Amino acid sequence: MADSASSITPGQLAAPEGEQLKLSELLDRGWKILEELDNSTEPFGPETIRRVQRGVSLLEQAAGMVAQLELFSRNEELEEVSTADLKYLLLPALLGALRLKHSGQHQRLETLRAARLCFMDFLKKCQDYNVCQFQLPSAANGLSEGDAPPAQSSSAGPPSLVAMAAKRQSKIERYRQRKELEARLSEVRRLVESGQADDEASREFYLLNIQRWVGVSLEEMESIDQELEILQNMDALKQSSAHPAAQSSRRPMKPFVLTRDAVQARVLGAGYPSLPTMTVDDWYEQHRRQGALPDQGVPRRVPGEEDVDAQERDEEEKEKQAENDDPAALLKARNWDEWKDEHRRGYGNRQNMG
Repeated sequence: MADSASSITPGQLAAPEGEQLKLSELLDRGWKILEELDNSTEPFGPETIRRVQRGVSLLEQAAGMVAQLELFSRNEELEEVSTADLKYLLLPALLGALRLKHSGQHQRLETLRAARLCFMDFLKKCQDYNVCQFQLPSAANGLSEGDAPPAQSSSAGPPSLVAMAAKRQSKIERYRQRKELEARLSEVRRLVESGQADDEASREFYLLNIQRWVGVSLEEMESIDQELEILQNMDALKQSSAHPAAQSSRRPMKPFVLTRDAVQARVLGAGYPSLPTMTVDDWYEQHRRQGALPDQGVPRRVPGEEDVDAQERDEEEKEKQAENDDPAALLKARNWDEWKDEHRRGYGNRQNMG
């Protein structure tokens, strides 16, 4: 393994502002920016964006130097890592947390995927060194590690109650362990900041921070996966709305007035010359020729329909006779009116008399 970071010279790598910074200074400054942003109550604005970009730049430089120096190896144990180098295990997690500070919606998918890659890299290193016991999140099925997980199929059934209960219990246990860890971390932090911490206390301080960030990374990756699924579904909806379904090839039907007989058709046609008219018989005959009727022109009689048709024919006949001033019809109607004037309603009905 390479020598400890305390003896490493950063070469010609320079900070964004033109000043020469050591590896430890790059990490400390980027870490401090992240803590200040977490504790800040200021609204997200241009100054916050500038600080996020500054912190990401510092940590990216530090991560590049760590990769070049090959400080960590999968073939060594955690006890073999010096206390001075131990804190550089935190670099991917800190970088992923800072990337998530880009809260703008522009290129949000790329931001989430980059942050997920950082957290996955950190968790893999922690698993290689057996920092603590945890289950590594599975990579996306069929995709490279760190990419967005595929959206769940709508046909998949709801999760079982046993799985939901186990997941809830796991979160409760993780929260309890995190609270205990943070309480211990607060005690060790005061000792380190006072300058009275020895190598053992400093090592415990960094190990506690690494264990804390394992829990934070697991929670952040769960949130990232949920947000990625939502964003992917939104993109799918936008694409489907941008390409509407092809219209039907069937020609639209022109409006027309449906009448009961030819006389009514002539009357309505005179008032609405722009609309064509047809009788019910004409409409039926047209659809019969086109084969658009289920019975193909075979009439279906409803019980009692013959009596109704006979009554309608009688009424039509009376109307035509009245329109043509038929003498016999007029005399019959006049006699009927005179009879109704001389006899009250119900005259001659002796059925209900005692």
